[in-house]
Amino acid sequence: MTSPSEASFDIAVAGAGIFGLSIAHRAIKRGLRTVVLEAAYVGAGSSGGVLGALMPHMPARWNPKKEFQFQALRSLEGHIRQLEEETGLSCGYARCGRILPLTTQDKLDHHLERAEESKLRWHPQETGFTYEVEPVGRRSDWLEASAAPFGIVYETLAARTSPRGYLAALAAFVRRHATLMENTEVVDFDEASSTVRFADGETLTSRTLVLAGGFSAFGLIERFTGERIGRGEKGQALLMDGQGLEDKPAIYCDGLYVVPHENGTIAIGSTSDREFTDAATSPARSAELAERATRFCPQLAGRKVLSDWAGIRPRCHKRDPLVGRLPGSRSLYAATGGYKISFGIAHLVADSLIAGIMQESPRQELPQTFDPKHHFGENRLDSDGF
Repeated sequence: MTSPSEASFDIAVAGAGIFGLSIAHRAIKRGLRTVVLEAAYVGAGSSGGVLGALMPHMPARWNPKKEFQFQALRSLEGHIRQLEEETGLSCGYARCGRILPLTTQDKLDHHLERAEESKLRWHPQETGFTYEVEPVGRRSDWLEASAAPFGIVYETLAARTSPRGYLAALAAFVRRHATLMENTEVVDFDEASSTVRFADGETLTSRTLVLAGGFSAFGLIERFTGERIGRGEKGQALLMDGQGLEDKPAIYCDGLYVVPHENGTIAIGSTSDREFTDAATSPARSAELAERATRFCPQLAGRKVLSDWAGIRPRCHKRDPLVGRLPGSRSLYAATGGYKISFGIAHLVADSLIAGIMQESPRQELPQTFDPKHHFGENRLDSDGF
């Protein structure tokens, strides 16, 4: 058998998080010889978290990014079901819905307007996705009634998945049909010779390289372009015992999500810290999360905290993800900066990126704000127009 260092690939993907593995999955489907190169292990970055909340943008002030995410959430279930059939692994997906408490008259009035706009944006007659304001006291078997003195919003587009289960299924598919190399850190790419270089000095040959390593990708992108276009934000979340609560909707209250999962756990999170010293969990922060969540969700009282998690999420300075060919390059691409929406959009990001590499039209056009032209210096092109 030919070793990866002796093989030649059509596409190398640096990073085995949700963007990287989704891109590899799509590349394999399109018949490209594919290798995934991960500096540590699958899900080592922020994709390896526990929350799994697939939450839509509000149906107000509609724009191309919200439309892209809507179409992604709409098509995700079919994508995941096919992946589960291909691998025999569960991704823990369910269209669980979401509760949002209304705490003031202004919020009630505001969400009544959003409910009307959802009829235009979410196409409920066609999709079945609804966004409705319900009266005080509804669903108080799950959300503490006092947390919603002006009623609640209940919407049915929201879903959840197991982040680690989804990654495991994608990784299994990649291992079965291509090459996945862990503990392999990419440090350089020579386009002229199509040579990808690793931290240990080893190399392999690939016609195209995609930087999809989450927060760590920003450093490589800066090396190749001279611009730092993103930063990391630390998030922390935890898992509690959720036996008997598996079919409850997600709740977003007091800045936190409570997300029941099919395996009998409840995910709670997450925090968002721009300033941090490391990616380690804080016991005090975990205790704070559990206490805050229990205040608006009394059924969590007395339940055991099973584990906690912390990681550094990638966030572009211009907020939206970066997806596409880097300025000044012909065969170097990037996909990072998904921040909190990565799991919901990764399959369509992958489709668009691979379509671009193959000079084809994607199923869903990326918003212009995802394009590298939006993130880098204005009109930063080389003499050949790249």
